[in-house]
Amino acid sequence: MNTMRHPSGLIQADRDTGLTPGYMPGWANDFETEALPGALPQGMNSPQKCNYGLYGEQLSGTAFTANPPERTWTYRIRPSVKHSARYTRIDLPYWASAPNVDPDVTSLGQYRWDPVPLGEDSLTWLTGMRTMTTAGDVNTQVGMAAHIYLVTESMQDAYFFSADSELLVVPQEGRLRFCTELGIIDLEPKEIAIIPRGLVYRVEVLEGPCRGFVCENYGQKFELPGRGPIGANCMANPRDFKAPVAAFEDREVPSTLTIKWCGQFHETQIPQSPLDVVAWHGNYAPYKYDLRSYCPVGAILFDHPDPSIFTVLTAPSGVPGTANIDFVLFRERWMVAEDTFRPPWYHKNIMSELMGNIYGQYDAKPQGFVPGGMSLHNMMIPHGPDRNAFEGASNADLGPEKLDNTMSFMFETRFPQHLTAFAGKEAPLQDDYIDCWDSLEKKFDGTPGRK
Repeated sequence: MNTMRHPSGLIQADRDTGLTPGYMPGWANDFETEALPGALPQGMNSPQKCNYGLYGEQLSGTAFTANPPERTWTYRIRPSVKHSARYTRIDLPYWASAPNVDPDVTSLGQYRWDPVPLGEDSLTWLTGMRTMTTAGDVNTQVGMAAHIYLVTESMQDAYFFSADSELLVVPQEGRLRFCTELGIIDLEPKEIAIIPRGLVYRVEVLEGPCRGFVCENYGQKFELPGRGPIGANCMANPRDFKAPVAAFEDREVPSTLTIKWCGQFHETQIPQSPLDVVAWHGNYAPYKYDLRSYCPVGAILFDHPDPSIFTVLTAPSGVPGTANIDFVLFRERWMVAEDTFRPPWYHKNIMSELMGNIYGQYDAKPQGFVPGGMSLHNMMIPHGPDRNAFEGASNADLGPEKLDNTMSFMFETRFPQHLTAFAGKEAPLQDDYIDCWDSLEKKFDGTPGRK
């Protein structure tokens, strides 16, 4: 059994312990935490000798000269070079990276998928990753990939980090534990986690089977969106993001470390657990966030606002106002606009929109977009409500209405999203999705004032 030590004692990475990891609140804070008293140096980063015989090491998430720099100082049992040996190329065929344009798969169109079934195979975080779309170029660090994860078993003496990307994890079913170098994050549906580029971790099943969505961000890291005239409150508030307290393993057991680097996977064999950080301080850390904490802002008189009003996190691009990725949340909220078509209107967009349903019913398409399902509307491809949604919204009694029991999200990017072979040929694609607009009627007859 794997164990991790943190200030409250031993945390056993086992589904039956019932112990809860600790967290520190705040977004982009300069945190400091230690699992043993006095392990964290004070007044300096790199003393001549660290307490407990620890090694000081810095993990940098930005260039040294970035403003502000993002970095974390760690104090660990062994330096990371002891967790790195000769690497062997391995194949994870279902995890793809951009550019990944399959000539036998057409990405032009409107697509929707039923939930990818878990099946009976034993799958870990690595073997259960299924890439649906890719965008941009992992080598030039722009764009993203969208994945479904299917996890039925814990990683045993096995660890992973991505040199390519940070991961935004959106659970839909089951509970996972992320045992990271900087502490423990437990994650369940209606929560998300952000795992930084370069951070080593192991994923365990607390309650399975587990299925969810992952946005792999190749570009600038996620940040809170600018609020503009909204001001300091609502949307995602910084205090609701939680970073883990320090926890460490001191286990000498043969282990495997897998690295994703420029879209390829390599593994190395090491004689101990790499999760040996006893104390750390800095602003480059993993987070979890409860989506039920998101306070939506919307129209309170007329018109339906742009979906950008529901942005939780954004990853900037080099073009001001145009994101590399936006993570947008559609959760329960009141609809009160007068004389207004309340669902999303018909539109084409330079952004490519991949949506996932966590639970409940999405208001623009009440049929077919089920929990665990996904849809893709690529850049400049028209989309909008189906006939039933249009007729229902056009003729509804527009009293105040609570849109309840619903939570969907969108991974939106400035780049076209290319379907993988898995998405086009193996995943449960709804071949009749495009037909949902066939029954829309021509209502125009030239009569003035007709509605």
